[in-house]
Amino acid sequence: MKWTGMYFLGFVIFMGGLLAALWKLGVLEKIGTAWTLIGLTVAAGIGIMLSVARGGSKQNTNIDRR
Repeated sequence: MKWTGMYFLGFVIFMGGLLAALWKLGVLEKIGTAWTLIGLTVAAGIGIMLSVARGGSKQNTNIDRR
């Protein structure tokens, strides 16, 4: 698995733990389903942007043809 995928997987696990904590504290009941889904969408977008940014740069390899 590429490092980008591993980074995003870690981010998803982190968000799952955060959501579980908010649910256990009763915060998710107060803000409602719509705002929870909006927050998850924004968090997933940030996670994708961060994982792509941390994925490294592409490197081209030059082959000497003789």
